[in-house]
Amino acid sequence: MSGISDKSLLSDRKFLRELMVRMMTVNQFEEKIFELFGQGLIHGTMHLCIGEEATGVGTGAALKKEDYLLATHRGHGHALGKGVDLRAMMAEILGRAGGTNHGKGGSMHICDFDNGMLGANGIVGANGPIACGAALTIKMKKIPDRVCAAYLGDGASNEGAILESMNLAAVWDLPVLFILTNNTYGLSTPLERAVRNTDLKQRAKAFGFPAWECDGNDVLAVYETVKRARDYVIQEKGPVMVVEYTYRTSGHSKSDKNLYRSQEEIKYWQERNPITRFRCFLTENNIFSDEEIDRMQVEAVQAVSDAVDYALACPEPSAEYLEKDVYAGEYAGVYGGPAAGEES
Repeated sequence: MSGISDKSLLSDRKFLRELMVRMMTVNQFEEKIFELFGQGLIHGTMHLCIGEEATGVGTGAALKKEDYLLATHRGHGHALGKGVDLRAMMAEILGRAGGTNHGKGGSMHICDFDNGMLGANGIVGANGPIACGAALTIKMKKIPDRVCAAYLGDGASNEGAILESMNLAAVWDLPVLFILTNNTYGLSTPLERAVRNTDLKQRAKAFGFPAWECDGNDVLAVYETVKRARDYVIQEKGPVMVVEYTYRTSGHSKSDKNLYRSQEEIKYWQERNPITRFRCFLTENNIFSDEEIDRMQVEAVQAVSDAVDYALACPEPSAEYLEKDVYAGEYAGVYGGPAAGEES
């Protein structure tokens, strides 16, 4: 049973259905690109978020479309949770012109300015300074009802750039929402071997702003906690942190052989993954039947399959456009494929 405080959510079937379908879509997206990588259709590296679906979807649901968002290198779920077009994301990862970055960014550089997605980032901890810059823009332009959310992991919480950004956000009262997804491992290093105090909420308190925590495998708990945190940022005009406790059952990257943890540990968390837990919640509360949820799964699988078909039908980017998007003010509708969100 989810520990939600807003019981009115139980009657919002449309919203609950959207949360479930989005988590299923994230999961299917990750499984599919892992398969495509094995077929040699994806180049470079990629970092999956299987097991962490609730963090991206629950957080994204609590943000508004206009809010800025910065994702990590493990950012597919963050992007899909914020509403980035599924087909354009698939095309980007497959290096096609119809992708979010027109096939030139790949897995770790998904962005969609129309949905406030300022980009994923391959540099651990680099989101912090960028978030402060985006939040300073909000403050200087006096943009009402807007925040900048920045994801970071437990590993990134030790980076100097993050700590300096937290200090800057506090000193300048910037509207930054630091989303710390604690999945217990920084690559292959367990948290307790990297820090003396594993209560990462204390990082925020050291800089004088509040922090809340939630079960990151409970999508409704994530939604409610981030919504509360966002309200605080808007009302108090200053930063806040949310620590979401989760677990990635996928490896750190595509080359991870999981030698640093046992199969028993992985199996334990696979049985407690966000989708299974939310399914139990929905059926136990007679909100949806198993048959209805099965149909949601079919919908998610089909959406990902359609995205693959779309991506493979897009041309590869031409060398003619190699320097496009380097300078501000250039439009990108000239790549032989639709821009993110456009119909083919």
